[in-house]
Amino acid sequence: MNRAWWKEAVVYQVYWRSFKDSNGDGMGDLRGVIEKLDYIASLGVDVIWLNPCYTSPDIDNGYDISDYYTIMEKAGTLSDLEELIAAAHERGLKLILDLVVNHTSDQHAWFGESRRGKTGEKADWYIWQDGEKGTPPNNWRSYFAPSPWTWDETREQYYFHSFASEQPDLNWEHPAVRQAVYTMMRWWADKGIDGFRMDVINLIKKRASFADVADPFDLSYLGNQPGIHSFLQEMHDEVLAGTDLFTVGEIPFVGPEDGLLYVGEERNELRTLFHFEVADDMETMDLPRFKQIQKQWYEALYPSGIASQFLNNHDHTRQVTRFGSERYRVESAKLLGLMLHTLPGIPYIYQGEEIGMTGIRFSDPEAYQDVAFRNQYAERVAAGESPGTVLSSMQMRARDNSRTPMQWDAGPSAGFTTSATPWMTVNPNYSEINVETAEQDPDSALHFYRKLIALRKQHPVMVYGLYRDLAIQDPYLYVYERVLDGTTWRIVLNVHDEPITMTFGLPEDQLMLINYETHDRNLLAPYEARLYQYQVR
Repeated sequence: MNRAWWKEAVVYQVYWRSFKDSNGDGMGDLRGVIEKLDYIASLGVDVIWLNPCYTSPDIDNGYDISDYYTIMEKAGTLSDLEELIAAAHERGLKLILDLVVNHTSDQHAWFGESRRGKTGEKADWYIWQDGEKGTPPNNWRSYFAPSPWTWDETREQYYFHSFASEQPDLNWEHPAVRQAVYTMMRWWADKGIDGFRMDVINLIKKRASFADVADPFDLSYLGNQPGIHSFLQEMHDEVLAGTDLFTVGEIPFVGPEDGLLYVGEERNELRTLFHFEVADDMETMDLPRFKQIQKQWYEALYPSGIASQFLNNHDHTRQVTRFGSERYRVESAKLLGLMLHTLPGIPYIYQGEEIGMTGIRFSDPEAYQDVAFRNQYAERVAAGESPGTVLSSMQMRARDNSRTPMQWDAGPSAGFTTSATPWMTVNPNYSEINVETAEQDPDSALHFYRKLIALRKQHPVMVYGLYRDLAIQDPYLYVYERVLDGTTWRIVLNVHDEPITMTFGLPEDQLMLINYETHDRNLLAPYEARLYQYQVR
């Protein structure tokens, strides 16, 4: 595998509205991120991924953009973002922005012009279909609504939206749309950003036909369609070629067999990608399935491409709650961290993961702010399901699980804000779980994460080593090795809340890192994680 800085990087995701409030209005903001840059830098990470802060009506927490060139008032100003970019660079940190170009807000000027009539300059910048009012053009569904079609009274046609009705999809078949996107991307690159996290980027290519589908609940028809690679190669040629910009594509509906088409180094498309075979296919940890996914993606991509490793982000429940154990919170937080930082791929840390923050379950459905949760809850209750049953079935996957404010200290509102009312409820466990407490505990998950990141910078085997699974069928024990230039790392993980007899250990003098203060050489405690190193002669 060819070496590159971005393959060796660790990315820290900042969901700014829940990170730090600098002005006391209850909402996180860009100046709050600036205030905490020293903390981010102290982790040893290389890249900050900043969620969308462009001007937006905020129907979908900024993923409905009405102006790509300005900053929403809640976040701050363009000068704040310019200062953030400069301040990050001063600390040796790169900063990437979300690129949301599958759709815009319905308040974007482009859509306003498109909906005015069928003959204007931007009439075809969005996807319009004829039909009878009240009878959508097909039986498809969107992510956030029962139908991806909304009737527009002005134009007397339906427009298409993969997400909420306020998020109409752009028509990427129109060359002027693509050029407008590329112009915007170059503008931000000129501002000094270091790359883009590309939101649902493989949805930009639509099916050739809008015919009905056999199973409308299988949303794979929304993405990964033939022709997507032509769009991405054109984007590369127009914007990315000859630059060092980092790009990571959010690629739903893609498996290992297609992954290399997006990230193969000779293909000139993306640097890396997110896939969702773990995040979307597992309610909780299914270790044999997880191992198969890791093996298949490694074998499909290596050595020509690289994927990303994550278990939580702003869309997915915090990893300790979903894939670890709140009973063994610190131990499982460390185990999951060790696992993701030593598996093949680029590790992503979602803010608060490094202190073992947990998810939250609201007992009142009205407490959830996420548009997807609200729409799906209402649809199911209207269809006759019990409100209690619907709520309990949706709590684990609700996106608000991971959007509660960052827990900085044990003071009011966890140090996130001076406001009496944060924009979202702070997790009640903040008095125990917070950065200040973690800093003072040498055995905390926070200090463990710093060790992991330091190891990545010191040991190329962690990035470029071959990967082999030594216990692929074991339901609780994950044992694998990374091998490079005569150095072998063996990672032994008990992904379970019961002790397991040790069978894959190595001599104690080869033990590099462990997540328990004390341990039994012959027994793995619940969620115990060990890293060994040995030389092959």
